[in-house]
Amino acid sequence: MIDLKFLRENPDIVKQNIKNKFQDSKLPLVDEVISLDEEYRKFKLEADTLRGDRNRLSKEIGKLMSQGKREEAEAVKLQVANGAKRLSELEVLEAEYSEKIKNIMMRIPNIIDPSVPIGKDDSENVEVQKYGEPLVPDFEIPYHAEIMENLGGLDLDSARKVAGNGFYYLMGDIARLHSSIISYARDFMIDRGFTYCIPPFMIRSEVVTGVMSFAEMDAMMYKIEGEDLYLIGTSEHSMIGKFIDTIIPEENLPQTLTSYSPCFRKEKGAHGIEERGVYRIHQFEKQEMIVVCKPEESPVWFDRLWQNTVDLFRTLDIPVRTLECCSGDLADLKVKSVDVEAWSPRQKKYFEVGSCSNLGDAQARRLRIRVNSKDGKYFAHTLNNTVVAPPRMLIAFLENNMNFDGSINIPKALQPYMGGKTKIEKK
Repeated sequence: MIDLKFLRENPDIVKQNIKNKFQDSKLPLVDEVISLDEEYRKFKLEADTLRGDRNRLSKEIGKLMSQGKREEAEAVKLQVANGAKRLSELEVLEAEYSEKIKNIMMRIPNIIDPSVPIGKDDSENVEVQKYGEPLVPDFEIPYHAEIMENLGGLDLDSARKVAGNGFYYLMGDIARLHSSIISYARDFMIDRGFTYCIPPFMIRSEVVTGVMSFAEMDAMMYKIEGEDLYLIGTSEHSMIGKFIDTIIPEENLPQTLTSYSPCFRKEKGAHGIEERGVYRIHQFEKQEMIVVCKPEESPVWFDRLWQNTVDLFRTLDIPVRTLECCSGDLADLKVKSVDVEAWSPRQKKYFEVGSCSNLGDAQARRLRIRVNSKDGKYFAHTLNNTVVAPPRMLIAFLENNMNFDGSINIPKALQPYMGGKTKIEKK
């Protein structure tokens, strides 16, 4: 959510930003909110005047009563009563218009960074850099579900009977590999100075609307029937929510946290749920990282965050690349975003395994996360990034570490988490 004062003073910049994101249907919202804001400020000015008059007249009544001027005091009381009636009407209008403005402002996209490439959708994202040599072996790599099933590590049929499509049973060494990757990612981030956290896996609606757009919320979140609770789609939601309604001393910044959680997603939309596989599913687990920092430090932290993911994947012998997300591929709250994609030897292309985002002060405005400095209070900047998200990451791991006989090499970095195993073999 952008600053209302900025919108009021720079409507053309806000409109151009909307055009850059190819959301022209939202252009009328700018003029609408400006008009509502003008009315709101009129009501507020009149209400503030009446509040001032009430305080002044109340003192006058006391003075007249002490002087024995009862009739004059009663006349002033009548004046106060008439003002109170109008003030009551104005306070209703203030609340009504304030809510209308807030709802519209939450639909207007954040101002994107000038460095963001302009494009309609993810097909126009721009490759930044590749890390590691993408190799294609001289033998055929099976589909990832087949690899797991051949190793006795995946049971989709039973999961479908229990919960439907989009769920899975991981078994044996594949399940152990999944947990090992999460544990390794946790320790990797702790070694980089992040504080480990296990957050709530459900959040209230106020936090949901504070961390994401309405469109994202509708496409992702599962609502708990009869309660003001949602299952988290990613732990960054409850991690950022941890700071709701807080004033952080500037000397306590940055706040750097890494969190584990299960994630639950409806995956509503064009992509759909896979019938045979674990790439796009309703339930998975993830290690996440978030930063709350000073505005001037967020660009530096942004680069550090995505680099952490790149470094982790390279320690597991997985080639990756980074993609700069174009304007049309950015969610409304994001200022800038980079996707990390892993190499798929089977598909002979890269696919997304993580996303790093700088949200500026958008989430902080919605959740009222402020910083207290010697020069006054200001809104913090928030950032998030995926450390690793198996089982999707397992696809890249299995394909890039597979041998001709179907066995899977375990890189040195992961061997301590796998009980010293150097390979996963069919039993």
